[in-house]
Amino acid sequence: MSFTSSIDASQQSTSRRNPLKVQVEASRVLEYASEVLAEVFGKEQAFHVKPLFLKNRTLTLTCSNSSMAQKIREHQVELMDKINDKLGKKEVDCIRYLA
Repeated sequence: MSFTSSIDASQQSTSRRNPLKVQVEASRVLEYASEVLAEVFGKEQAFHVKPLFLKNRTLTLTCSNSSMAQKIREHQVELMDKINDKLGKKEVDCIRYLA
């Protein structure tokens, strides 16, 4: 019979779904989303869009006007691809936007 120390057991359970790690990853997605928005639309237009949060692989953005929301809808796949490329893995499956 083998025993696992409480430290080993604790590390194993937290390494599976560490809340801090999840929060850091979500923060990186928001940072990269801001960068990609500026690349695709230019800094002046990207100023009107703000990444809010990532939940269940859906990135939620807020737009200051409906024309910017329309542009995001038209470029949704491109934006997701560029964000995922920067991350090096597929974290964003969908973009939701609020106008």
